Order: sequence, then structure tokens, then C-alpha cells
Amino acid sequence: MIKEIELVLPPEHSSDESFIRNSACKALNISSERVNEVKILKRSIDARGRKVVFRLKVNVFIDEFQVPEIISVKYQNVSDKKPVLIIGAGPAGLFAALRCIELGLKPIIIERGKDVKQRRRDLALINKQGVINPDSNYCFGEGGAGTYSDGKLYTRSNKRGDIQYVLKTFVSHGATEDILIDARPHIGTNKLPGIITSIREYILNAGAEIYFDCRVTDFIIKGGKMKGVLVGDRKFESDHVILATGHSARDIYYILRKNNILLEAKPFALGVRIEHPQEIIDQAQYHCAVRGPYLPPSYYSLVEQVDNRGVFSFCMCPGGIIAPCSTDENEIVVNGWSPSKRNNPFANSGTVVQVNLEDLPGSAEDPFKMLSFQADIERKAFVAGGGNLVAPAQRMLDFVNNKLSNDLPVNSYIPGTKSADLRTVLPELIYRKLQKALPAFGKKMNGYFTNEAILVGVESRTSSPLRIPRDKESFQHPGMPGLFPCAEGAGYAGGIVSAAIDGMNCADAVFRAVN
Repeated sequence: MIKEIELVLPPEHSSDESFIRNSACKALNISSERVNEVKILKRSIDARGRKVVFRLKVNVFIDEFQVPEIISVKYQNVSDKKPVLIIGAGPAGLFAALRCIELGLKPIIIERGKDVKQRRRDLALINKQGVINPDSNYCFGEGGAGTYSDGKLYTRSNKRGDIQYVLKTFVSHGATEDILIDARPHIGTNKLPGIITSIREYILNAGAEIYFDCRVTDFIIKGGKMKGVLVGDRKFESDHVILATGHSARDIYYILRKNNILLEAKPFALGVRIEHPQEIIDQAQYHCAVRGPYLPPSYYSLVEQVDNRGVFSFCMCPGGIIAPCSTDENEIVVNGWSPSKRNNPFANSGTVVQVNLEDLPGSAEDPFKMLSFQADIERKAFVAGGGNLVAPAQRMLDFVNNKLSNDLPVNSYIPGTKSADLRTVLPELIYRKLQKALPAFGKKMNGYFTNEAILVGVESRTSSPLRIPRDKESFQHPGMPGLFPCAEGAGYAGGIVSAAIDGMNCADAVFRAVN
């Protein structure tokens, strides 16, 4: 017999197997001799009361044993199977490739950036010298943006596909099994490269192909159908192309337009990345002076309606670092990440305002309307920072009170920050909403509204400002058969897990088209 129950445990006993077992026996009022195993299904922190507790959903195996689940992946050899081109080696591209192999198709991945090992050198140049390789950076390269920006796996995409399948695939390639049970699973930037390398080796061992340092320069179109891509003078041909290039590959959008392939402008969110000392967040969320050794660094999620417009935090990084995520010269883009231990002294989060099509002048039919606006803000941030990837920044209270900060707090952004009036960077629509939302956030979370917090600009790559249309059933572009727009860059996902699911869904669609 298997009983599913919830246990509420103090933090110091949340990982104690003996304590968990005894608690389960007590909750069910049965002797410990009858319980063979207690399996944790889900684990979360509940800080709503005066005392912080862990809530564990568990299966209790009474008078029977659990059949162990072997998490492994075996793929057939597809070296002589029908080829499918996959443009981009982020989570969407990699999981599309894994699914193609399962289905008996041969994925050929084309990635503009470098593999994870070589990519590290370009990230070091960005942080230390402010030098950007437009093809290998925090956004471009093996594993995509998620590899070096945290590996947060939290998603609400339950209806899009099998979330547990994605998580179990990561586990089979080296991730800790904690991601299967934690309410907010997280791998960590320090561990993701090894996992991505393992996935690559599986793909190659199955007879697939992966090409790095290969930026698509054009599409091969014959008879109104997609037939492949060009990388300079080199041709890669296939009747099926999964386009999984991410939301920062702006050149792809221009290549699509050159080939008269329909694009659409779409809303996105814009704002800043806000960083606090982690202890401020811990004190507010855990209601204590000191977090203690049994609780992880705390996170938060905040949202406020300001003049009928949503202002919200996202991509919150406890114990994290603000990273320079520009993909070209003369622009500033920031993001955040955390190592697996989340042991840095700062907590940061994107804090943004929704920008709608009607907010900007110009025709709603112009697909580049939102992208041009996004790029203009990033260039203004570069000018305000003074160059070399130095980011414009302002203390929180100073920003709200329209005051230039005399100095800036110590922070995690390695290229450096410069005191600036962020109103010269952000449009009025954005900064006025933020100025009203931040004090309101402070009323919701004690200690949040403080001049110890720093606002760093700009957080602009929250999602794609364009959509590449696709048919709901076939997943193909309505005007270009054989083209399968995929994941974040096409406007259909947001985050590692949802992108991975969309990649698999596109591979399924290719299989249906082939058969």
C-alpha cells in the first residue's frame, strides 16, 4: 500500500531521512516496521507564518517496496536517417535534437557560437575587458542563454508538455535529483556546462551532427518551400528546418524579412535589474535577523498594477550575480544568474513593465517596431554608462525621488556601474511606473524599499519583441512550408523548460510531416 501525505517539518530536519520517516509513521499512526520507504515527491518552503517550515509531499510505502526508477536515456543510431536541420543549440535546439533521435530522425545542429568550454573565454573577455564577441557571449553558444545565466527550471508550462520528462533528462545527464522535487528547481551556472556537454556527447554518439561557429547567413528556398540554410558559402540542405535561435538573434529576423517571410511585432517587458544585499531579503522573507544554516537564500516575487499596467519582478536570483548580456557593441543589456549554492552576498531580480504595441508610434503592421525601440534603449544605456560595458545605475530611493546618486553601493556587476539618472535611459512610460511600483513593493515586503538597493540598467531581453507565426497544428510557418519556428526567438516560450518542451513539440511536428 502506498499513502500520499504532506509533512510539515522544521528546517533543521527537512533533509533528515530518519526524522522524515518517523514523522510519516506518526502522521499515519503506524509502526515503523511497516514502512519500507518514504519517497519525497515535492519540497517547498513555507514562510507565511512566524516560523519558517518545509512542506514535503511524500509517498509512504507500507508493507511493500518501491520499484526503483532508473533514469537513463538510450538512443538509436540515426546516422543514415532523414536529416532535420536545427538552428541553435539552446535548450529548444538540444531537446529538439534528442526527440528527433528518439523518433528516428537525424538532427543536424548549426550553432553560431562556441561549445561551452571555448565559450568561457569569451565570457571572461566580456567581464574583464568589455570586449564582446557577437557570436559567442552570454546569449549565444552551446546551451544558449540559460547555460551561463543560472539554469532556473521553474515554469508554469504544464499544458505544453511533460515537465518531468525535461527534468529527468537533465538528471540523466548529471543534474542532482533535487530538481525533481524542489518547488523552484535550479541547477546553477557552475554545473550546467557539464550537463550540456553530456547532452552533446549523447547526440553525437547517436550519429547526429553538431557544427559550432556556424552563423546562418541565408535560407535556401525553392518552390516556395524551405530547403535548408547557408553558412557563408556552405550549404546545409533539408526539407525541414527547426529555427530555435533565441530572442537575441536579431540578424535572423532581418534575413527572414529579406526572404519575404512573415513576421509580427509583439509586446515585451522592459525595465532594470534590482539588487539588494541578500540578508535584507532573508530578513524580510524569513522574519528573522539571521537566516541560519538550514534555510537557503530566500527569493521573492512581486507584482503591482500601476495605472492599469503590470509592473513585476521575474528571474529572481538569490545569492546571485548581475551579468552583462549584450550581444553587440554599443549596447548595455543586463541579466542575472546564481551558482548552484547561491552563496553570493547579493540578491537580484529583473523588475520590468509591459510594453504594448499601442504604446509606441508607428504602424502596428511594422514587425520591427518593438525591436527598434528595444535596441534604442540599449544604446542609450551604453551612452549613459560611458562605454566598456559599464552600466548606468542609481540607488532605489534616489531613483524614485529623481535624485542622482552621489555614490553607488558595492554590487555584483563585474564590468562596473556608473551613477546616472535612469530617466535619461528609460522612457517615461517605464520609469514613472517603476517609481510608483517600488514604494508599493516596499509595503508588501519589509526592507525592500531602501537606498541600499541598486537599480542597474537595462533589463530589456525579457522576451522576443517579434513573433515568427506558425500554424497551431503543423507548427510550420503559414507561408513557408518546412520552416518550424521554435521557442523564445519565435515568441512561443520563455525559459529553459518551456523552450525545451517547445523544441520537442517541434520535433514531433517534423515527424508528423515526414510521415
